[in-house]
Amino acid sequence: MKLSEVIEACEAIAPLRLAEGWDQVGLHVGDPGASVSRAMVCIDLTEAVLEEAVDQKVQLVVAYHPPIFKALDRLTTLDVKQRIILRAARRGIAIYSPHTALDAAEGGVNDWLASGLGEGEVRVIKRAGAAHGKGFKLVTFVPSDAVEVVRSALCAAGAGRLGGYDACSFTSEGKGTFRGDATTSPAVGKAGRLERVAEHRLEVHVPAPRIEAVVAALRLAHPYEEPAFDIYPLALETDPRTGQGRVVELVKAVSLTTLVNRVKTHLGVKTLEVAKAVGGAGGAGGTGGIRGAGGGKVKRIGLCAGAGVSLLPEAGAIDVFLTGEMRHHDVLDAVSRGVSVVLAGHTQTERPYLGTYKRRLAKLTPGPGGGRGSRGVSWRVSQADRAPSVIR
Repeated sequence: MKLSEVIEACEAIAPLRLAEGWDQVGLHVGDPGASVSRAMVCIDLTEAVLEEAVDQKVQLVVAYHPPIFKALDRLTTLDVKQRIILRAARRGIAIYSPHTALDAAEGGVNDWLASGLGEGEVRVIKRAGAAHGKGFKLVTFVPSDAVEVVRSALCAAGAGRLGGYDACSFTSEGKGTFRGDATTSPAVGKAGRLERVAEHRLEVHVPAPRIEAVVAALRLAHPYEEPAFDIYPLALETDPRTGQGRVVELVKAVSLTTLVNRVKTHLGVKTLEVAKAVGGAGGAGGTGGIRGAGGGKVKRIGLCAGAGVSLLPEAGAIDVFLTGEMRHHDVLDAVSRGVSVVLAGHTQTERPYLGTYKRRLAKLTPGPGGGRGSRGVSWRVSQADRAPSVIR
């Protein structure tokens, strides 16, 4: 299959629009037109994982954590991150990362993590898109004979893109009025006189990262000395089934010990860090709107794979918070407010999902005998991908 087709399968499972605004998701290295017949999934693209990819003649590595997170200002063999990217590119190995899009997606990492806690109702803590919206609508008013010039400038600067379409805009006719004072040099008419001009209202969608560039392009292209324009923030429709973190409300309350044993079984780990809330499994009162089930039982569990402490204040009334890692003082704060904390290790909350992820990808990119003849992808889970430290 073409790499672009495999990426479509990745994004059918975890659309990139679900990712957090700060995240570096998507294709990091590779030619979308290149062919892919063997692919591998991992959590961290280390040198050992890349060596495995080379040995297995893999053309694509889907690395959950983005290998390029901060901008690289050079590519040398002197730095391990640069060395990995440089070697992958030399070998023609593409790199793609879904990260927080896969956390947020329905059936993604957090839904999988929630599925091991017991029967109950599951809700999203922070809906996808709620934090950074869908961009802006820019509306400006342009003399009729300058509409095409201004429209072209806005679109060249990044406005007017909707899905696979570009140069998207809307115009309507009207009349504009203005009167400049003695300090002005109007492009139409004279200062001190009320002018009436045939104008078009021009509307375009602008992605949030491009708003400054588009406004600058508007000022340069618009014939008026002081162009009039409005910027409207657009709210993103949010799906209650997608977003960061989950809260599980169990049908039947259980002891903290029972919950811990369920987590161990689900993650396949022998040890967990457990900080018991002051006053029991979950405090009966607490502060900040967080309360427990009472009687030392656990009923509501907040969770987030990886490092999810930022979601704890938004989780509402919970008895336990399950995540990979938290700072010492954040744990102290949680237990003092009546919330027990269960920590499994950062990647230990993520890596067990890889088998499920591989099977989902394989269904969408069937290999030989899978419905597409010889056209498809063979997937594997990296065997060299391991947590950097494990308590034994």
